[in-house]
Amino acid sequence: MAIVHKIGRRKTSVARVYLQEGNGEIFINGRELANYFPTAVLQYKVEQPFLITGTTEKYNVDIKVFGGGITGQAEAIRLAISRALCEIDADFRLQLKPEGLLTRDPRMVERKKFGQKKARKKFQFSKR
Repeated sequence: MAIVHKIGRRKTSVARVYLQEGNGEIFINGRELANYFPTAVLQYKVEQPFLITGTTEKYNVDIKVFGGGITGQAEAIRLAISRALCEIDADFRLQLKPEGLLTRDPRMVERKKFGQKKARKKFQFSKR
């Protein structure tokens, strides 16, 4: 099997995933998964496609990710891994689609409006 390359995005994060057969090693920007994402929740988000499809120790993953915060990066990685697994085996799509792992989350931060402190801060109401 050759290396499968896929891209995942979330907010302003972009993740490039290179998936190949191996023994389950996950490297993100040259660092191990536990070193890059210290919390168990973020580690679970990255490993979730493998847990659902039952392929945890089957593939090595090399990931390049940039932009955004750590949660957005973890979810971008999850989308890219899910897409790569679907390219390897089309049957994985039936398992990943109901879990929502193949859907790109379109939500972005709303821009700040001029004259206001925040994006959604309302104008000061005055009766006169």
